This record gives sequence, structure tokens and C-alpha cells, in this order.
Amino acid sequence: MAAMMQPQIILLKEGTDTSQGKAQLVSNINACTAVADVVRTTLGPRGMDKLIHDDKGNVTISNDGATIMKLLDVVHPAAKILVDIAKSQDSEVGDGTTTVVLLAAEFLKEAKPFIEDGVHSQNLIRSYRTAGNLAISKVKELAISIEGKSLEEKKSLLAKCAATTLSSKLIGGEKDFFASMVVDAVIAIGNEDRLNMIGIKKVPGGNMRDSFLVNGVAFKKTFSYAGFEQQPKKFVNPKILMLNIELELKSEKENAEIRLSDPSQYQSIVDAEWNIIYDKLNKCVQSGAKVVLSRLAIGDLATQYFADRDIFCSGRVAEEDLQRVAAATGGMVQTTVNNVIDEVLGTCELFEERQVGNERFNIFSGCPSGRTATIVLRGGADQFIEEAERSLHDAIMIVRRAMKNSTVVAGGGAIDMEISRYLRQHARTIAGKSQLFINSYAKALEIIPRQLCDNAGFDATDVLNKLRQKHALPSGEGAPYGVDINTGGIADSFANFVWEPAVVKINAIDAATEAACLIFSVDETVKNPKSESAQGEAAASAMGGRGRGGAFRGRGRGMRMR
Repeated sequence: MAAMMQPQIILLKEGTDTSQGKAQLVSNINACTAVADVVRTTLGPRGMDKLIHDDKGNVTISNDGATIMKLLDVVHPAAKILVDIAKSQDSEVGDGTTTVVLLAAEFLKEAKPFIEDGVHSQNLIRSYRTAGNLAISKVKELAISIEGKSLEEKKSLLAKCAATTLSSKLIGGEKDFFASMVVDAVIAIGNEDRLNMIGIKKVPGGNMRDSFLVNGVAFKKTFSYAGFEQQPKKFVNPKILMLNIELELKSEKENAEIRLSDPSQYQSIVDAEWNIIYDKLNKCVQSGAKVVLSRLAIGDLATQYFADRDIFCSGRVAEEDLQRVAAATGGMVQTTVNNVIDEVLGTCELFEERQVGNERFNIFSGCPSGRTATIVLRGGADQFIEEAERSLHDAIMIVRRAMKNSTVVAGGGAIDMEISRYLRQHARTIAGKSQLFINSYAKALEIIPRQLCDNAGFDATDVLNKLRQKHALPSGEGAPYGVDINTGGIADSFANFVWEPAVVKINAIDAATEAACLIFSVDETVKNPKSESAQGEAAASAMGGRGRGGAFRGRGRGMRMR
């Protein structure tokens, strides 16, 4: 009776939403599964695309997991973790973003019955971490190195990795064409870490096959003045001067005032302005440069002046393009035209202005430093070209990763099935509950081949049975077998050149396991309400502040008047 009479203790502000315990954990797992269901159908070569229409009216068509997750605008706090791991996978390796979301959601889904049966989440976390470490060590063991091969062999191996990535994209139909283009672009920039050294320019019109790679720099013709058409549009081995100054008559920045006593003095001031600009232009010509680029405007006077002297000029060049020209041609961007020496001028084998679709492009090819490349993309619709650009970004990242970490594993769900078999075998050697948890982790890994089958319209149960049977062979010859998308059966992924860099799988398993463990470790969510009264007080204090400020200002003015 005394216990019943105790007053209720109010700890949190009224309206605070708290949910805890088993129900909270199950709710978080359901939210993550719902998010994964959105991207589930985008996995693999037969994956579907999503059309996302945002509040600004922009339409995006994509099947890139990270792009879809970013655009979904998820508000559920636990489900946001899946968005974060998709973003981290995208920035770290570039591909496997859908895989990582699916794996994390499947780990959670497989653990849900255990949670409902009252298993402590720490036991699950411990077993999942152990299973994750075992899986990663198995991937490293199964990975095959492509080191020590000749450049031609390496190129064809990298092209196969790029083709595997592109096969699930919108441009999958032309994957071989784009794969070799991506490999050439990545090899062109060598060990350069800055990804913006590969430029991707989009020109609507034509078809995908009209896309081409420039072993150098290409950018759209900038705004030009009269006299531009009289300039030469092609040079062989020209010297290139890059500037960050305006080459035009400038009006005074400040409201300058000049007092004259004699009208003839006015003419001398006008002449001085003209002399300054002519002096700058003359120094550009004397430098011996045949191509002058500037990040700022090159006016009509300068354009005509250069045209009369057979020099090509282009003003208002984008900062990124100018930096890429500097890197490729071996020149330096100058902030003055005084004392321009040969060392700061760039050079290339061929400069030309070429018509691409309805745009004109300035193209620098055969650059000596050669640490840059440009892919000019063609295609019908704008959304299509945008998606093609995202697909190429993924392929470029994959090829760069494969060059740096030169180990590959079999794709098409082969590696997932092999790890699943290995973990099931390992689970038999463990006593206690963790045997069940590691088994559930192993089962979750099968989601990748299962989803590949579902997306292609095959009977997933039938294909998975064949895969399990093949991978269970004691000789180990079934390890590289994965789903054959073309026939609906199983095939040797290595023989079919369905390869992916080992780093993609390692990163995906690591991130998905971490995300699942993070969600298991949360047992309570507290959501604080925004108190209306607090907002009202803040508004009132702001108004009061304004009023006080006004009073002080008034007093100040009064003081000055005395």
C-alpha cells in the first residue's frame, strides 16, 4: 500500500518521447529493413532503376545505392546509419553501396528472432564481430593478386573489374566500350591521387558510342568577344600562358576623384589607361605564347589584339579546368604578366577547337606531364548523361582501388557463398549459443546471390541449392562459382571475368557488421520535444533586445547633436 502511494517521479520534460527495451530494438531493425527494401531491387546487372523526384522538381534516375540513399532524406535515427555506411562505402571504394546496405539489413533481420526470444544483444554483437573478422580473413585468403603482370595484361584485368561494376548500371549495354575508356583515363593520371584530374564533360545529343577520351584536357568554349573568330583554332606544339588577371579596360573600383586644371591633362589620363592595357598585351605576345588562357575576363580589345597576332585566347576559364591544364601542360598560373619566363609556360603536342554536338570544345592533347584525362560523354537525355557520369565515377574509383590494392575476388555472389560455407563449417566447432549466431550471420551473406537471382527473375531457391552443392565440394573447386545472370544457372565467375577488387568486399562486410552491431547496442531512444513556450520566450527576448538597441542608438544620436 505504501509503495502504491509513492508519487510519480517526473524526470524528463513533458511530451518527451522515450522508447526502450526489446520493442525499441525490434522497431529499429524494422526501420532498417524498410530502407534496405527501397534499394534491394537495384542490385546486380539486372537491377531496376529508381526515379526520385525531389521538392525542387529535380528528377534523378539512378540505381547507385549511395545516390538513392542520399536523395531519400531518411528521418528515422537508426535507419540513418545505413545511409551513412552507403556514403562511406562510396567515398572509400566507390562501388558496393547497395551491397553494404543489403548486408547490414540482412544481418539485423537474421538476428531479429533471437532478440524477440530474449537473447542479450551483447552476445549477438560478440558473435557477429567474430564472424566479421573470420569473413574478412577468408576474403583475403581467397583473393588473387594481379601484381607483376605486363601493362597489357594489367589493362585487360582492370577493364574486367570496370566492366563488372558497369554491368549493373544504366550504361551496362556498352560496358566494354566504357571499361577500356575508364582504364585508359586512370592509367593516364598514374599515381595522382586527386580524382578531379579526370574531368567528365557532358554534351547532350548523339549516342553513347560518340563519347570519347581526350588524353589531356578538354573544356567548353568560353564566352568570347568580337574578333574571336579571326583567331587560329589549331596549333602544333604551342606555348600556353595561363593567367589569373583581367585583360580589359578596368573602371575604378573606388569612387576616385581627379581634379584637372587643363583639358589636355584629361587626355593624358585616358592615354595612361590604354597604355597599361597595351603594355600587358604586349608582354603576353613577347612571352612567345600562342594560347592565352585566363580565369578572369579577356575583353574585346585584347581579343582583337591577339587575333591580329595569330594568338588564341580564352577568358573566364573555370578554375578546375585551368588547374588541370596547368597540371597537364607543365605550366603555372601567373598573377602578373611581368617577367614571364619560359619555365612558367605550358606546352602540348596539339591544341585545337573542335565541334562536339552543338558545343565547341578547346582540346589540349599529347600533354608532356600527362597527369590528366577528360572523358566527353554523349547521350540522349540529360538524366541519362547524369547517371552515366555517376556510373563512370564508380568505375573510375574501382579501377584506382584495383591498381593500388591489386587483389581481386570472384563476383556474382561467389565470394559470399564461399564465406557463408566457411562460417557454417566454423560454427560447428563452437559450443554454446554463438554457434547459432554465427550460422545466422552465414545465412545473411546469402542475400547477395539470392537478390541477384530475384532481380533477374530466376528461381532463387533452385540457384542457391546448386551453389551450396557446388561450394560444398571437398576439393574446393566450387569456390569461384556464382550466379550466371545470362542463363539462370551457375557458372565459374573467374572464368566469366566477373571480378571485383577484394577491397570492395572487405569494406562492405566490415561496414555492414559495424552498423549491425551499432544498432544492436542501442536499447533506448529519447526524443526531446521543442517546447513552444521556450520558442516564445526566445522570440520575446529577441524583440526586447531590438528595443533596447534602439534606445541606446537614439541616445547616441542625441549626444552627437549637442
